[in-house]
Amino acid sequence: MNKVMYIIAVLFLFACKNKEKEAEVTADVPPVEKPAVHSDAFNASFKNVLDRYYSLRDALVASDTAAANQSAALLLQSADELKLDELKKTDTNNIIIPTAKTYTDGINSESKGLMGETNIEDKRKSFQMISANLFDLTRTVRYAEEKVYLLHCPMAFNDAGADWLSNSTEIKNPYFGSKMLTCGSVKDSVVLR
Repeated sequence: MNKVMYIIAVLFLFACKNKEKEAEVTADVPPVEKPAVHSDAFNASFKNVLDRYYSLRDALVASDTAAANQSAALLLQSADELKLDELKKTDTNNIIIPTAKTYTDGINSESKGLMGETNIEDKRKSFQMISANLFDLTRTVRYAEEKVYLLHCPMAFNDAGADWLSNSTEIKNPYFGSKMLTCGSVKDSVVLR
């Protein structure tokens, strides 16, 4: 019986020591990084990109190919005009600006592709790539002026699924339009405030 009590006491002490070490480890976890503070010029240019993207999304929700072309042209222009040089103060390792440039190039390429497509389904395929690039761009530059939601439709493109961005959690599916307007869910968000 004494051996059993001894073993229980040793296990108890061992467990207590592990709890102390666990507390020490969690105390060393760095605080959540605050968002970078960007210039008003950068924030305004990024908001312009988002607003024109949302116009493109809305045109696809309405299945309006002419409006989608016009919105894609404006998105292309605003992505070209994005003031990435304003990030030099926060991009001390020269990583953010080149990475962001890769995403804006992708947005531009897919916007041109979208404008060249003749049917709405092909335009939606380009929009999927624009959405992926814009979400990654938003996270890369750590845009924090408004919350950007990543929404997902599991049924798009023969059940392969596709994402899009929104400034609200309301589901208005750009991949199906009025056929399945509310198909989708919130998958992620970017808010750094």
